[in-house]
Amino acid sequence: MPRAYSSGVIEASADQVWSVVREFGRVDNFLPPVKRSELIDGNDQQVGAIRRLTLADGGGTLDERLLDIDDRDRQLSYEFAGENPFGARDYRATVRVSPVTDSKGAFVEWWADFQADPAAAADELVGVFADGVFGAGIAGLREIVAGPAE
Repeated sequence: MPRAYSSGVIEASADQVWSVVREFGRVDNFLPPVKRSELIDGNDQQVGAIRRLTLADGGGTLDERLLDIDDRDRQLSYEFAGENPFGARDYRATVRVSPVTDSKGAFVEWWADFQADPAAAADELVGVFADGVFGAGIAGLREIVAGPAE
C-alpha cells in the first residue's frame, strides 16, 4: 500500500499548532489547495464528523470523515468519505503534532496510506499528497502560527 509522507518543524509550541490542526472543519485556514472547508455532519470534536472540501484549483469537492481525534497525543485521522477526484481508495490520513523539546517548537507529521486506481498512478499520487497537500499544509500552518518567513 503506498504511503505519502511529509514533515516539518514549526517555531511555535505544539499546543499552538495543535489548536489550529484540531479544528477539523477549518482546514481551509491553512491548506492552500482547499478553497473552502465546511462541516456537513457533526462537529470538530466528534468522531464521524464529515467535512466537505472545495478544491482551489477547480478540481471539485470531496468529503472527509474524522476517524479519530486525540488531544493528549495531538493527533487526528480521517478518511475519504465517498468519491474523490484522485482515484484513491482505502485512503486514511493522519496528522500528528509533537513537541520539539530542545527548541520548544513543534514537529508536524502528516501521512496517508491508500490504494490507487489504476495502481500505476500510485507514485504520482504519493507526490500529490506528500508535497501538494501535506507539505503545503505544514507550510500553511507555519505561516499562521509562526508568522511569514523573513
